[in-house]
Amino acid sequence: MAGHSKFKNIMYRKGAQDAKRARLFAKLAREISVAAKSGIPEPEKNPRLKNAIINARAENMPKEKIDKAIQKSVGGENDASYEEMHYEGYGPEGIAIIVDVLTDNRNRTASEIRSIFNKHGGTMGETGSVNFLFSRNGIIKYPSSVCPANIFFDKAADSECKDINSDEDFHEVICDSEKLGLVRNFLSNKLGDPLSAKLEWMPLTPVKIDESKLDSLIKFLEVLEENDDVQDVYANLEVTKEILEKISI
Repeated sequence: MAGHSKFKNIMYRKGAQDAKRARLFAKLAREISVAAKSGIPEPEKNPRLKNAIINARAENMPKEKIDKAIQKSVGGENDASYEEMHYEGYGPEGIAIIVDVLTDNRNRTASEIRSIFNKHGGTMGETGSVNFLFSRNGIIKYPSSVCPANIFFDKAADSECKDINSDEDFHEVICDSEKLGLVRNFLSNKLGDPLSAKLEWMPLTPVKIDESKLDSLIKFLEVLEENDDVQDVYANLEVTKEILEKISI
């Protein structure tokens, strides 16, 4: 299983344990509202909305909160105009970072993100300064319990995917970004709705750092995740299973 996905799962679980679930739900609701506003507010006719709902359910977001987020957009209650942006730079130990945001005030958000980089020994760069170290892909995940790895591979292999990975926790399908909806629908017809389906920045060459230097980097990533406008944070970091288990305690 690619380290980028599992690392983010660990961070989200930590957030829930630290009573940050309300913030996570607010971010998921923002993505749902923006997705509903960007097209037809029906998940079966709006691939982005379908993905947003699937991802919200994966985090156990209550159905009434999902429905409310859609209705806010449809009913005009959500008058804020959100802009999708991403920021790039280098964090502690020279790790490359991409931060995806949804913001209604780009000046405020840029200032806050830059301040986080500076306070934690990082440097925020210009657009394009690190994204060449990543590829933008669709990532579709199922729990390993859905079926054995060999059966999952056989079912997923006929989709227009680029790679298939399985471990003891998850099955993961990687596809070109523009084919995310197509591959998700193909898999849903064979296996039911996935655990999550989203676009992610995947590091081309993950960088391994010493475990003794990991604490400052983890703190930096967590502070970025806590910003209300930040939707996702990606790092070209290679993390061993032992380190993942340590930081998830």
